[in-house]
Amino acid sequence: MRAAYIDSVGPPDRIRHGELPVPPTGPTDVLVRVESVAVNPVDTFVRSGAYTTPLPFPFVVGRDLVGEVVLAGPGAAGFAPGQRVWCNSLGHEGRQGSCAQYATVAAERLYAAPPDIAGEDLVAAAHPAASAHLALFRHGRLRAGETVYVGGGAGNVGGAAVALAARAGARVVATARAEDAEAVLGLGAAEVLDHRSPDLGERVRRAAPDGYDVHLDTSGRGVLGDAVDVLARGGRLVAMVGLGQGAATLPLGRLYTKDAAIVGFAISNATTADLADAAQGVLRLLRDTPWRPRIAGRLPLSETAEAHRMLEAGEVRGRLVLTLS
Repeated sequence: MRAAYIDSVGPPDRIRHGELPVPPTGPTDVLVRVESVAVNPVDTFVRSGAYTTPLPFPFVVGRDLVGEVVLAGPGAAGFAPGQRVWCNSLGHEGRQGSCAQYATVAAERLYAAPPDIAGEDLVAAAHPAASAHLALFRHGRLRAGETVYVGGGAGNVGGAAVALAARAGARVVATARAEDAEAVLGLGAAEVLDHRSPDLGERVRRAAPDGYDVHLDTSGRGVLGDAVDVLARGGRLVAMVGLGQGAATLPLGRLYTKDAAIVGFAISNATTADLADAAQGVLRLLRDTPWRPRIAGRLPLSETAEAHRMLEAGEVRGRLVLTLS
């Protein structure tokens, strides 16, 4: 089969496109013929070695896929040949990735792809929408009536978070570029602040005088001290970006006197139960809200290395989808 893989960690040009054996399938596994995959920033972290995880070489890169069942093991109940499926948790903790003609997926990590959602939308939504769902509800413990701050509301994760939080009955204050404000308001935000405003900090405070119950910065530009300062009593700050950032100053006094909390979140650590719950959230988001993943480009599997280079160079605003036609 054709695959995009590495023999060692390093820069994007370590990715090779060539032939590998079709992966074996265990009794609780499903062999999937891959139709399309999406490229995520975390894929570049794994490939480069920045995110340490067991990598069996040659290692197929990629996390997400949409495809069709070829073979289901006797213990993979609910899956049958010809069924369309999707997954968003390959390529980590020793699991081979998705950037290949065929992928073996544990049944507990695989979900049925409903006919009313386009495969391209589903694969492009899988990672950002599941990340937003878990950040808000699993780690942020969001409840109806609360106030949520979403930094980077026009991004894929940020936009998904705005739509999910609004659908859950929360009041959402987001930041974005001024030219993106209307689109973010359309996702359900009550207020959108220009992240380039020189008085952004004061605007953030005025938008929620009693503070934010959940603070979610998806932009990577947030300052920890400022975020803690605008938390409500009992507020939860979910840290989910900033792998390459250095040490940050923690305003401990303001944190504990508010009974507030900071929790780190990386979707790679999610349990299969968490991921299954998030999968339902992804489908609800695509069915019940106006949010759709922004697809920035489509490339063939042979251009996987170029896709990684583009992401790392900051040339992509949206999602890159790799096709295996």
